[in-house]
Amino acid sequence: MPFTAAQIASHLQGEVLGDPQIVLKSLAPADRAAPGDLTFAENDEFFTQAGQSGASAIIVSGNMIPPAGKTLIRVAHARVAFARALTLFFPEPAMPPGIHPGAVVAKSAKVDARAHVGPLCVIGENVRVGAGVVLLGGNHIGDDSILGDDARLFPNVVIYPRTEIGRRVRIHAGTVIGSDGYGYVLDAGMHRKVPQIGNVIIGDDVEIGANVTIDRGALGPTTIGKGTKIDNLVQIAHNVQIGEHCIVISHAGIAGSSKLGNYVVVAGQAGVAGHLKIGSKVTIAAQSGVMHDIPDGQTWLGSPAQPDKLTKRQWIAMQRLPELLRRVSKLEREHENEPQT
Repeated sequence: MPFTAAQIASHLQGEVLGDPQIVLKSLAPADRAAPGDLTFAENDEFFTQAGQSGASAIIVSGNMIPPAGKTLIRVAHARVAFARALTLFFPEPAMPPGIHPGAVVAKSAKVDARAHVGPLCVIGENVRVGAGVVLLGGNHIGDDSILGDDARLFPNVVIYPRTEIGRRVRIHAGTVIGSDGYGYVLDAGMHRKVPQIGNVIIGDDVEIGANVTIDRGALGPTTIGKGTKIDNLVQIAHNVQIGEHCIVISHAGIAGSSKLGNYVVVAGQAGVAGHLKIGSKVTIAAQSGVMHDIPDGQTWLGSPAQPDKLTKRQWIAMQRLPELLRRVSKLEREHENEPQT
């Protein structure tokens, strides 16, 4: 759907420099933008590229001067505005309310009339499905679970019993929420399973990527705080507590009963051992192995992970080690060749 520059600026709370009535049909990166497209530039280098592109308009932040033939939409933060503009040009498809005849819904379940239940979905006993919920197909919702308003589950998501999912939560294909926690005790030479009788609670506005596993608690809940975003292929173990607005990136793993504060970043392939406390606004670098508690606001990296400045000093020292060994070897040879007194 096309929009004028003025309409887009109003949506982005920005201002137009140039023709406010120019019609923009799509949004594209500068290297592929054509006339009628809107693009964005968040720094001088990108602005130069955008000015040389075929785009008719550019989202910018700062005091940029419009290139010849271009209209600017000036905003506070260009990348944030770009994300918001995408929802105008590429809105998520609306799904019609109703239950597909191929779905199986328990009689005790309560499905809001405004929800969409796709083919081959199974909704268990006493499940509550809120208004605007979308189950795209092949979803299994276990007994006594709750799906908040406007939650969206992509195909083949499995929700185990007693899971609580907040409003506007998005869960991508193949993810499993509430599976057994990994709990065993050694009994007479055999690993005896410890029944996992807790559940999973997911706050509002959480997004969970594809093929993620979040285990239910052994006794109490595993919790994911509101606004947290979890990438594909992440493992979150039983009784983990993740705070609000955290970022957990692909291939990360968080072991049982660890607690993360708010605004934590766990980068790709990082691992957090069990029963640790990770403070708020902590950043854990990629491929780090965390074995100790981390205070608020710190950045740790390495395996085993340590504060970033300490780890970097050690890395620099290791890079210098071959030269140091050569110097020591030279000194040893010189000492051996010295005349004996």
